[in-house]
Amino acid sequence: MSQQQLQWQIHSTVEPPAAFIEEVRLHAPGLPGHYAAQMLWQRGIRDIEQLSGFLNPQLYHPASPFEFGQEMQWAVERLIKARNAGEKVAIWGDFDADGITATSVLWDGLGQFFTQQQLVYYIPNRLTESHGLNERGIDALAQEGTKLIVTCDTGSTNLKEIEYAHQLEIDVIVTDHHTLPEERPALTAIINPRYLSNEHPMFHLSGVAVAYKLVEALYETLPDVPQQPLEDLLDLVAIGLIADLVQLSGDCRYLAQRGISVLQQQTKKRNRPGVARLLELCQKSGDRPTDISFGLGPRINAVSRIQGDASFCVELLTSRDEKRCQQLALETELANARRKSLQKDVATEVNKKLSQLDLSTTSVIVLCDTQWPVGVLGLVAGQVAQETGRPTILLSTEGDLSENALARGSARSVNQVDLYQLVKAQEHLLHRFGGHPFAAGLSLLVDKIPLFTEAVNQQLRASVGTPDGTPLAPIVQADLVCTVSELGRDLFWELKLLEPCGMGNPAPKLLIQNCWFENSWNSNTQDLKGAKVQYIKTTFKIRDDSCETGFSGIWWGHYKEELPQGRCDAIVELDFNSYENPNKGIRPHYEVRIIAVRSLEQPQPLGTPNQIDWILDCREESALATAALSVLPVRECPSSWDELQVWFRRAIQANQTLAIAYPPPEPVPPSQIWLQLLGIAKYLSRTGQEATYTQLHQKLGISDRTLQLGLEAISHLGFHVKQLDWIIQVTWHPQENAPHFDLENGQLPKAEEAIEQFIAAVQEEKFRQRYFYEIPLSTIQAMASQTTIY
Repeated sequence: MSQQQLQWQIHSTVEPPAAFIEEVRLHAPGLPGHYAAQMLWQRGIRDIEQLSGFLNPQLYHPASPFEFGQEMQWAVERLIKARNAGEKVAIWGDFDADGITATSVLWDGLGQFFTQQQLVYYIPNRLTESHGLNERGIDALAQEGTKLIVTCDTGSTNLKEIEYAHQLEIDVIVTDHHTLPEERPALTAIINPRYLSNEHPMFHLSGVAVAYKLVEALYETLPDVPQQPLEDLLDLVAIGLIADLVQLSGDCRYLAQRGISVLQQQTKKRNRPGVARLLELCQKSGDRPTDISFGLGPRINAVSRIQGDASFCVELLTSRDEKRCQQLALETELANARRKSLQKDVATEVNKKLSQLDLSTTSVIVLCDTQWPVGVLGLVAGQVAQETGRPTILLSTEGDLSENALARGSARSVNQVDLYQLVKAQEHLLHRFGGHPFAAGLSLLVDKIPLFTEAVNQQLRASVGTPDGTPLAPIVQADLVCTVSELGRDLFWELKLLEPCGMGNPAPKLLIQNCWFENSWNSNTQDLKGAKVQYIKTTFKIRDDSCETGFSGIWWGHYKEELPQGRCDAIVELDFNSYENPNKGIRPHYEVRIIAVRSLEQPQPLGTPNQIDWILDCREESALATAALSVLPVRECPSSWDELQVWFRRAIQANQTLAIAYPPPEPVPPSQIWLQLLGIAKYLSRTGQEATYTQLHQKLGISDRTLQLGLEAISHLGFHVKQLDWIIQVTWHPQENAPHFDLENGQLPKAEEAIEQFIAAVQEEKFRQRYFYEIPLSTIQAMASQTTIY
């Protein structure tokens, strides 16, 4: 997809109150604070107490590790037992940056409580093994006398392997953040934030953060044993958190903030010489989240992608041997250079195959080749997904041309498509599968690829809302409009207040209008040996009418010929390049990084919401009946402006009039909706019947998020809720030794909080729906005109 086909969306400007701007200035002395206040206000950070905790980690109150409940208690008790008995403990990690740093945290953290002879770690080989536990590895650990395995960033759904370890008299503690099993495995403990409420501050913890919480619990239980401060692990936690692209809110943001402050000290203190050397090689100082996402993270990930075995990365991150770390860091750097070349080569081959596809009839891209290296397929799939606006699955047989060849590969999602559910629905066709809504790994027999391709395409076509059944085009949103003259120190340091940025809090994107480029130049990057790496970057100066000199910028993966000629609009991120090389005249400098660019000399593909006659008020049934047949009706009352903005984009893309046609919300008390949900649960558990999400939404009139709170509440009452794709099954399983619960009339006291949360959520949702039903059409049209989509 070309830059011109991207949908551009400009965030509507909302002026925060003067008192709020003044409060922001207290955290940004010497700076105007206006842009930072506007960004924070736009992102819902409006409460003064919330603002303080968001901007200053010293004012944030993190959750206790024991909020994981009995599972954390069981894990700590079993570790103390192993310590006292002198048992051998194995850390089972994963081969990506989150898994490597999680293993390193446990290696260093548990190393404060266990002798070096008691600990060992195991990292699966990316190219010959898969994510998670496997019997071959368990056998090897059993032969070494292992009595306890502690997983990190993996293991939640390895039920068969956990049972196999149990048969060998090996206990298992799982620390993970991936998809939960349908039933709790028979193991010592499972610490996974997915068991927590999705509003809990630890819900979004990545694998490394969960591992850190286990170590933190040990530190609190045995405070006199450790010799090193717990905070010494936080740099590793920040690397894994940011590299794994989890939502940086709550405790995730707090740990990342604290970790970056530790990481930036490495180039001076060098108590982790491997981390310090990696920062030097990627020309970063460690004070920015982008130093991880564009520097450390890709280098750690590159080792398993190229070599398969990434075990030495744990040594690189934890060893205090300067000379050894120098050697391992160089090996990591060369692996990353090789990764870039392979990624470029595979991307070229994928684009050739894409040119033969009819994307107008393709909802999910599935491509396979015999020669593609599996290690880089996830990276290329991510690129293709972003460029085409379609979930992308790339597979390779790696030279296997046999009749029963097994294709392995990676999948990446886009536009909020739940990739995990999309692929899991075809699990009967797969050999192995695992992942989360945004990324997954899978394998299947080659002869099943056509059937799998057709199935996932049909499924996505049935679920998306565009007229032809294809996903919406990718959207790039600008947060602020500024001129080139405003780029620089003050704006950079204001926007830096929002860091660390990531999912849920993306890096601020700036729209520069009516600008042009000068002094553009592109080149291949080079590896440490001076060899060219087939990975292009273009440098340039960007100018507009506000300044007489240009501002430095860079565009990764693009040639200078791709820059528009003449006037254009550009969406960029403002960055600071701290690299300095006096021999080449390079000094630290501020620069922009292009996110999207489009020429002003080309026609716009679609109209914009500035012409507001394309929105009709059909909230009375008679009005909709008289409307044109080509209207796109909004039949369900929204509960946020974001929901309406999705409809704005759909109407524009389909070139249809938008009809606001939702009925008034039913005046049902929230407590009555709770009783209805409870009644449905009783009925389903007694009859063994199933219900679909659509049926529950129509019956209860609530959103997905609120329904999930309700399902969580009834699970506290002894019901077991099983969610399979769009089907919900409910069975009655009161916990052993639990207080008596009367299925017809009673409830457990411990469930009251969950029920109150559900009722409060329903009440808030009903309030919002009433607001959007009564809001005048002129307000809706005004909001549409402020949200510009190109």
